[in-house]
Amino acid sequence: MWNVSYIVERKEADYGQSTMATQGTRRTGSQAVERALGLLRSFEVGPPTRSLSELAQLNGLTPATAHRLLRALCCAELLAHDPLTERYGLGVALVPLGSRAADALGVSAVRPLLESLAATTGESVNLGVRDGGDVLVLLGVPSAQNLRFDQGAGTRVPAYASAMGKVLLAFDPDPAEAVHSVPRLTKLTGSTITSRSVLSRVLEETRDRGWAINDEEREPSVRTVAVPVRAGDGCAVAAVAVQGPSSRMTDDRITKLLPSLQAAATGVATRLSALRSWGLEPTTADRPV
Repeated sequence: MWNVSYIVERKEADYGQSTMATQGTRRTGSQAVERALGLLRSFEVGPPTRSLSELAQLNGLTPATAHRLLRALCCAELLAHDPLTERYGLGVALVPLGSRAADALGVSAVRPLLESLAATTGESVNLGVRDGGDVLVLLGVPSAQNLRFDQGAGTRVPAYASAMGKVLLAFDPDPAEAVHSVPRLTKLTGSTITSRSVLSRVLEETRDRGWAINDEEREPSVRTVAVPVRAGDGCAVAAVAVQGPSSRMTDDRITKLLPSLQAAATGVATRLSALRSWGLEPTTADRPV
């Protein structure tokens, strides 16, 4: 005679082992995807090509694991491998993806506005968004002058030591929590803000006047002024900045270029299509007739 309780216990045990195996498989699969994405994002900044050992070290992987994932990325043409130098770089499949992403998010549409601002001010111009404790530069237009300070697309800078970062923190839905979430305020120059209480006071001043300044807080002899790109609720979803050498970016100069900077930010807000989902109301020009 069959022992029913034994059969039930055996089935439950088998089910538990099967569930654990399934969960383990899912975790292994998601981990592989996360690792592959980490390898891909290693090319956001830095040199255009990297070796296997560099990529493995950057991502905390063994060379064997990194090589297996890199081979898969190369097969998908997301990365490319040069057999002569044994180095990896971005693949051709990313070109149409990047172009479509720029168009879909409205980045391509705002470039003329930033180019016009750079021409008007004679200084470098950036568009950035907050990514955790950093500001990610989405678009950069360099100054035509020989002495300049540029930041290309993909550059990451600490929010607390950035004019764009300050307006993004100041016009966050919860500024206090935003300040609390910023990692350690490391001293980068003699002017860097390293106190959260001081940073909170600066952000309050930023909200009151509507713009922020980076006064040589990240790079010596470089000053930056930034204004928020706001959604319909008044919160910042992006920031536009003008930066240049301190010798040119005087207080008087900043005061004079602020109207042009604010006008550009308003134009960016109406063109960034992604802002529609974040509450930005279309202007009269955007409404269908």
